[in-house]
Parts: sequence; C-alpha cells; structure tokens
Amino acid sequence: MNKERIVKVAVVGAGFVGSTTAYTLMLGGLVSELVLIDINKEKAEGEVMDMNHGMPFVRPVDIYIGDYRDCAGADIVIITAGANQKQGETRIDLVKKNTEIFKGIINQILKYNTDCILLVVTNPVDILTYVTYKLSGFPKNRVIGSGTVLDTSRFRYLIGQKVGVDPRNVHAYIIGEHGDTEVPTWSLANIAGIPMEKYCKNVDMCLGEPTRKEIFDNVKNAAYHIINKKGATYYAVALAVRRIVEAIVRNENSILTVSSLIEGQYGINDICISLPTLVNRQGIVNILDIPISDQELALLTKSASTLKEVADTLGL
Repeated sequence: MNKERIVKVAVVGAGFVGSTTAYTLMLGGLVSELVLIDINKEKAEGEVMDMNHGMPFVRPVDIYIGDYRDCAGADIVIITAGANQKQGETRIDLVKKNTEIFKGIINQILKYNTDCILLVVTNPVDILTYVTYKLSGFPKNRVIGSGTVLDTSRFRYLIGQKVGVDPRNVHAYIIGEHGDTEVPTWSLANIAGIPMEKYCKNVDMCLGEPTRKEIFDNVKNAAYHIINKKGATYYAVALAVRRIVEAIVRNENSILTVSSLIEGQYGINDICISLPTLVNRQGIVNILDIPISDQELALLTKSASTLKEVADTLGL
C-alpha cells in the first residue's frame, strides 16, 4: 500500500453486511475511494445513492457502484458476498455453497488485482479464508478473515456488563473458529491488567463457573439469537471489519483476533483460525504465541481439527 496515493477499498457484496460495512467505512473517514460490487446492481446502486446523499455530513469519499474491473488499484478487497445463514443453520452448513460462490469471486478479482489484501467476512469465515488463500495464491500475510474479532468484542462487552466496567478496559480473547468450537481464554482475561479472579474478589463480585458459562454461551450463540429476532447480523460485524481496515490503512501494528493461515502455532498446521495477531499495512505481521491454559489448548486443537476435517472435504 503506497502512502502517497489515495486508499481504495472494494466491497464485494452489497447485502446487509457489505452495505453496512461500506457505511461504517464512509463514516470512519478511512478511505478516499469506495466501490460496491454486487450481482444485484440495482440493490448496490440504491445503497450507493443512499450513502452519497449523506456526503455533506462526512469527510469526502468517492463512493460508486462498479464491477470486478473496479477492483483494479484497490488496496483492500473485502468479500462479504455469499449465501446467507438461515435460521437453524450452522456456519459450517454454509461451507459448500459458499465455496462454489467464492471460486467465481476470487477468479474475477484476480483478473484485475493481484496486489491487494483480501479481507474475507463471509461465513463460515475460517474455511472461506482458507479457500481464498488456496484459490488466490496470495502470500499468507495478504489473506485475512474477520475471524473472532466480533466474538472477542462480544466477550469483552458481556464481561464488562457483568462486572460494571467499560468494555474497552476488559482484555480477553475468543480464539479458534468463528463459530461453534470457538474458545474463550478465561486464563488470560483481565481488567486494566488485573487478572479477572483477583479483580472480582477486589470488588466483591463473583464471576464463577455458572456465570462464565452464561457469558460464553451468549457470545457463542449471539448470531443465532440475533438471526432469530431480526433475520441477520450486520451492525457489529461491520464495525469489526472497519476496525481491521483501520489497522491496515493506518499501519497500526494492532493486535486483533483475525483469522489467517496457521503454520505450526500450538501444533496446528494448514488451516485458518483466529489467534491474537499483529496487523498493519502489510496485513498479517505476526501471530502471537499467547500462554493459554492446557484446557484451552485442548479446545483450540479440537477447534482446528474440526475445521480441518471440513476443509479436507473441499479438495483444494
């Protein structure tokens, strides 16, 4: 990414997540050029018109509808297109449908841009990040999944709600799959550097096993609850994507639980999962070796194995 030129982002998919992501990027003032690409051009055009009518209220950004040719020159291509998760359907249930969709998407992007960072948001995001890595032939640092950035945000928010602390001062990670086998790292959870158990004792507030289970269940099942109530999730995930874009565009060296190719960490190989990761203008810089407990390691290994079993059926 060249610091001297404008920052261009292409969003493939103008559904709930894609259009909301574009809107959050518009509000954030992070990019100068933003193109929406969707097979439903009328829907994309409506989204672009709606956003452009609010342009006097934000920093200038050129937002327009395009096609895959407009991926040319993009610093980041965000992929949100794919089949939607239906009520009662797990993220893994989506894998074969969306893998076929991705074969077409990646092929089209590569015709016009082989230098960008590919940011995958479509579910099941870990499998599709792996699919994108395999199909694109990009170096592993330039293929990123939104991973458990949102799950980690949910985790911090719910802990903060329980203990009465601003969630920005809660430090805890969800790692592994963005989905049913994800892992809460309670052993590392802290508030302002104070281990969770010690903090809770200091304020005479018990965060025992039943409460921890309740918090984690609400994190893991949040998407299902939201889909049941309103049909789709898009606000929080769009903010999570904006946070990743921000770390890339501003060259922040921020630590985010994005999904990327794992090669040896914790004995895991050749699959994309989420671990705390240093992210900057180059994409993935370094995957951190955090000191998780033996129980958390076992759960992480199981999460990776579950994803790998699915990925192995795709014949990539």
